[in-house]
Amino acid sequence: MTVEKLKQAVGEIETRREDVIEKLVQFAPTDSLLFWGNNDELIKKQEQLWNPILSWANREINAKYITTRDLNVPEQDSYSLNNLKNFMENLSDKELAAFYLASINMKSELLAAALVKGHISAEQAFDAANLEELWQSEHWGKESVSEQKRQDLKQELHDIEQFLRQ
Repeated sequence: MTVEKLKQAVGEIETRREDVIEKLVQFAPTDSLLFWGNNDELIKKQEQLWNPILSWANREINAKYITTRDLNVPEQDSYSLNNLKNFMENLSDKELAAFYLASINMKSELLAAALVKGHISAEQAFDAANLEELWQSEHWGKESVSEQKRQDLKQELHDIEQFLRQ
């Protein structure tokens, strides 16, 4: 992701801030960190990587995110969603642009929040966002197209992290 693309995203936030926040709030219940696996080995890895981020997000955003082990979207309470909205409203345009791009790329607003606030690094965000895919590739082998997508995502997250620190 180029610096120009990130700067363009900031410009979009400046003109469509409320729309972007509303769309992100609607996306929140489908956050990938809310959907846990059923395999004991995978669950242990999720507990190691995801629980600290969920705990941090619950404290930082003042929310109580509900997780699930099936494919049904867990219903999040309006209090938590409203506090997420307040969290995003308090981000600068630069932070919100980075939050938006990271959320979309990782399919996780919780990871994006932790990255934007410096709670986790781009590398940690990448590992958490790709936990299930990486676990699957350990067991069933790597697939070149998926591997390239992951490497592209890793670079984008590093670009976002660098952009935020400028």
